Amino acid sequence: MGENIKNTIDTIYDRRSVRKYANKQINPDLVQEILRAGMFAPSGMNKQPWHFIVFDKKETIEKVKSMHPYASSLSSAPVCIMVCGDTELEMAEGFYQVDCSAAIENMLLAANALGLDTCWMGIYPWKEVMENFSKTFELPENIKPFALVSLGYAETKQERPKRYNETKIHYNKW
Repeated sequence: MGENIKNTIDTIYDRRSVRKYANKQINPDLVQEILRAGMFAPSGMNKQPWHFIVFDKKETIEKVKSMHPYASSLSSAPVCIMVCGDTELEMAEGFYQVDCSAAIENMLLAANALGLDTCWMGIYPWKEVMENFSKTFELPENIKPFALVSLGYAETKQERPKRYNETKIHYNKW
């Protein structure tokens, strides 16, 4: 197995959801690289229906945290990115969710490869949470808040879990 493939596989296997970050700032160039990786995700008919709002001010991150029931990781995260879908750019109704998910996965893996840690917190499909984010951040009607991604350096590293499960694999029929 080539070194590049091994590094990619290790990045996939070693990425964990982190909810407690060290008190260490992130170089803005790394945030830009993570956003670039998100934009390199595949999307239906290459419509790229994503938009990103970067929160890097503590008071704004605290506001975001107060709006999401499972965003405790934002207490110590130096950066949070809200991924939004554009309903005017999606290939067909419901596709922005798939496309934004692909962008987020690219971002999570890029962050891990760059030595950063992340946590993906869904906003969609919670209607009231989506409406609150839309109103608070004055999103246009066609822009739908989809998920949050916290970024930072983990306070403690987590071990790689054992997740491979052959009982979940089926060939040619159930």
